[in-house]
Amino acid sequence: MMKKIKIKDFVVGDNKKFVLIAGPCVIEDEQSAMDIARYLKKIATKLDIPFIFKASYDKANRTSIKSYRGPGAQKGLAILKTIKDKLDIPVLSDVHRFEEIDEAAKILDVVQVPAFLCRQTDFILEIANKARVINIKKGQFLAPWDMANVIEKARTAGNDRIMITERGASFGYNNLVFDVRSLPILREMGYPVIFDATHSVQLPGGQGTCSGGQRDMVKYLARAAVAAGVDGLFFEVHRDPDKALCDGANSLYLNDMEKLLATLKQIDSLVKKQSRSI
Repeated sequence: MMKKIKIKDFVVGDNKKFVLIAGPCVIEDEQSAMDIARYLKKIATKLDIPFIFKASYDKANRTSIKSYRGPGAQKGLAILKTIKDKLDIPVLSDVHRFEEIDEAAKILDVVQVPAFLCRQTDFILEIANKARVINIKKGQFLAPWDMANVIEKARTAGNDRIMITERGASFGYNNLVFDVRSLPILREMGYPVIFDATHSVQLPGGQGTCSGGQRDMVKYLARAAVAAGVDGLFFEVHRDPDKALCDGANSLYLNDMEKLLATLKQIDSLVKKQSRSI
């Protein structure tokens, strides 16, 4: 039986409608983050899709020392709290440092473990100890069945409010591939599975001092993930991705989200309806 996770007024998992996790890769400024969150909430409400706003306050794993990282923990978490309170929506961000876990866990509805840190035992234990809900991204270097050990680490800390995010697997140099078989394998572990559609088309370090991406492939992978019965979808979005300060190459245009989500909702409804009747 799959674990049901209650976040605000909706449930993630248990064959419920997919949850949308979306927002800019990184907080560029408070106003743009607020505007994106407000727009996404409007679309999600219209389509009756549960919504969690996502934005990073510090990207500590950028390709280059010169890459934009965000406003930092203190300012960034304050911005996320403002968005959470003003728009009445749950918020998610990734944490990269032990020193930030306590404060992040007070504000974030979901604390995310970055893919590169998913094998760090002490880090997993500390976040699981403090977070209300923990979203662990599967490392690009792991097979889906390897995540059973990561889940066990979080559970050892007494937290079974766990979500697992698939974000592609390394394939040669500067390339990722998405194996749809990963989703049902992960779901068999009994916890909600999220598909990160935009990072799965990333080309890590593919532009020398930054990552590239194949934005035009996102919709196809997202459709496949929903057809496989995924519990949630993760998208990075921007009003003008070509001018985004981080991960623009694989981010979606904000204005394209409503049409894409409407299609994905239709697929999700059909798949989940069939699953309930079996």
